[in-house]
Amino acid sequence: MERGLAANTLTSYRRDLSRYQQVMTAAGRTEIGEVTSADIASYLAGLREGDADHPPLAASSAGRAMAAVRGLHAFACAQGMTAADPARPVTPPAPPRRLPKAISVAEVERLLDAAGPGPQDDPRGVRDRALLEFLYATGARISEATALDVDGLTLDGLARDGEPAVLLDGKGGKQRIVPLGRYAAAALDAYLVRARPALAAGATRTVPPAVFLNARGGRLTRQGAWAVLRAAAQRANLPQVSPHTLRHSFATHMLDGGADIRVVQELLGHASVTTTQIYTLVTVEKLREVYAAAHPRALG
Repeated sequence: MERGLAANTLTSYRRDLSRYQQVMTAAGRTEIGEVTSADIASYLAGLREGDADHPPLAASSAGRAMAAVRGLHAFACAQGMTAADPARPVTPPAPPRRLPKAISVAEVERLLDAAGPGPQDDPRGVRDRALLEFLYATGARISEATALDVDGLTLDGLARDGEPAVLLDGKGGKQRIVPLGRYAAAALDAYLVRARPALAAGATRTVPPAVFLNARGGRLTRQGAWAVLRAAAQRANLPQVSPHTLRHSFATHMLDGGADIRVVQELLGHASVTTTQIYTLVTVEKLREVYAAAHPRALG
């Protein structure tokens, strides 16, 4: 809470620490000061191996679980609850370095076309097209899009430059302003004028201020937005699309177009440029592929 972490992160940490507490209690460690480094290393091994109630965790998931454990023990030590931090010597697993999965510009266009607008009397099709246009135009996380309220949009433009923009609430409560392209602005305008009022009419309670509504007039959830993306991907014959695909594609295409990595960092809301630098690997890999296919003396 002191770090201002997102609600979803807190939920994950709470779940991880509940499992950790159960394992330590079963091992006879009823007080946090009784836990040793060997206990924590054994717990980490158990995460990777799995048990009758839990499947084995990948390195990335085990690393997140260990981050919660390390945070707990660091806090306990800082507060004087324990004399030492037994988690510090335990090295968390290093996740494999994977390149983000981005799709080409042509594939993005196929995905967007598959999203809608659909029949003129179906406001959900107009909403779906606006949602995916928005995700690709801003690089927003799905959770940021579903949390967006109407007053966070400035389709008439910012006072200083007249360009449409959106105010996004990112991780850790950090806000950022992201410009909107004309395609996304037009799709959102059509949705807000034509489709959102129709969706809001189906509400049985007070309509939330959310930009994106579900068929019952409530705020569209992350799961609902993911379902929209998955359905459009199936129609476009793009089976590998994930909730982060449009975000990754946004970053990769920006860098391909010559954008400075610091600008992309700001648009994505990354705290460190190191996080953003992984997208440059996508671009380098693309250059290698083009070189290998086109250069007469390239090594196959």
